[in-house]
Amino acid sequence: MASPLDTSGRQQTTLAKRARVAGFGFWSGRDVELEFRPAEANTGIVFVREDLPATPRIAARADLRVDVPRRTNLTSDSATVEMIEHVMAALAGLQIDNCEVWSSGSEMPGCDGSSLPFAEALQSAGKRLLAASQPEFRVSQVLRLGDDQAWVEARPATQGMTVEYRLDYGDQAVLPPQSACHLVNPSTFIETLAPARTFILQHEADQLRSQGLGERVTNRDLLVFGPQGPIDNTLRFSDECARHKALDMVGDLALSGVELVGHFIAHRSGHKLNAELANQLRQLYLAETTNQRMAS
Repeated sequence: MASPLDTSGRQQTTLAKRARVAGFGFWSGRDVELEFRPAEANTGIVFVREDLPATPRIAARADLRVDVPRRTNLTSDSATVEMIEHVMAALAGLQIDNCEVWSSGSEMPGCDGSSLPFAEALQSAGKRLLAASQPEFRVSQVLRLGDDQAWVEARPATQGMTVEYRLDYGDQAVLPPQSACHLVNPSTFIETLAPARTFILQHEADQLRSQGLGERVTNRDLLVFGPQGPIDNTLRFSDECARHKALDMVGDLALSGVELVGHFIAHRSGHKLNAELANQLRQLYLAETTNQRMAS
């Protein structure tokens, strides 16, 4: 039987050169610029707040997530980065293992509400192989979190990472039930998952704007659903909402800090459950690493 900690059979990667993405944060409305920089082997993904004194570094780890609605934020030693899931999805989907993400503000640019602008910038920068093997964690037994209403599950798989999302707001909802299931690798990610955009219901958008949030965001910046479907926008895929939820899973599960091999299924779950699963997988990985070290 293969060990859960077998190497993936590939070398670790980083960027061949720097890449930039600029925009504004959907929540704050503030302009922000990211610079993706190459990093050494075993660095992982690290966010760097260049706008703060001493340029604090925040590792992309599930145990640093803070519980906020509708997005994934990380905090370390009072420094925070916000809405990082689309950035993380692009890095994970393209198998860029080591990278420093320098940011001029706390919130990542929303761009078009998808991972595509980040993925295209990273793809244009290219990848460089590093002299270290990439470890992986193979899911060896079913692990499920949540309840009957909303849950996320990790199942064993023979190879690769597959994400599946089952979206269901009920029979009378504006959004019909839909599902998406995709194998995640660099050759498919940028076509199947990266373009899927953030979505929100019209009454939810109105409520957020009444609270002073998202005031700079228009109906063209993401998918806002009214009774007749997207307002002032068109779908890129018939199942774009389910695909976006699957995209979020890729970004959140990347906070495990290790390449995952398994089939990951979610039903009506969100960032919180995704991150809890990522953290449990990370803890299993660390425990197996410790056990193997002690046995050798």
